[in-house]
Amino acid sequence: MGIQERRKREKERRRQQIMIAAKRVFSTRGFSKATMEDIAKEAELSPGTLYLYFKNKDELFSSLSIRVLQYLNIRLEHVADNKKQLTVDQKIEALREAMHDVYKFDPLMLINMFHLQSSETLKNLSSDLIADIKKLSKNSLTIIARLFDEEIHNGAVIDKPAMVLADIIWSMFSGIVLWEESKKMIEGDKDFLEKTLDTAFDIFRRGIKTKLLKKTL
Repeated sequence: MGIQERRKREKERRRQQIMIAAKRVFSTRGFSKATMEDIAKEAELSPGTLYLYFKNKDELFSSLSIRVLQYLNIRLEHVADNKKQLTVDQKIEALREAMHDVYKFDPLMLINMFHLQSSETLKNLSSDLIADIKKLSKNSLTIIARLFDEEIHNGAVIDKPAMVLADIIWSMFSGIVLWEESKKMIEGDKDFLEKTLDTAFDIFRRGIKTKLLKKTL
């Protein structure tokens, strides 16, 4: 292994070390109370070292969200790979399962990601990180839209732009996740997310089917 390759691996190892420590600190202290000094202490590094890898706390926190988007893309691509064998109902059920799996994968970072996409925090991130977030988000929506393209063409689904249906799926998912999380602050540890998500996807499924298809079921 050459010197440059060794340095590259060491840099990536240190970056992962920081992100693991940050995840622990954010999970226990919350974003607002956590500091870069807390994270440096958890990672057993100097605060200055952290700033060599992340320009601020917002960027470090947001970098953790990339993993959630990457996992979402993997789950959606799996659904898309099997779309020819799936009916409309099965496609929507597969999407519901994918969304719920993503939530279980990392609830904290998923919630952060949804807050991030509708906040001023994006202005504090590097251009490379913003580009990654936009690329992964756009890819997720494109995959979902492609699932509906054929169904719209053959008349099984209402004649609306596929990307609009994808936007509705995404908005529905993000809204339910954020709302259910806020309810926990009032109702304690009660978790109604899966039940609410099931109901929302069922209503969506019933709403986008054409009347002609409904009569044949």
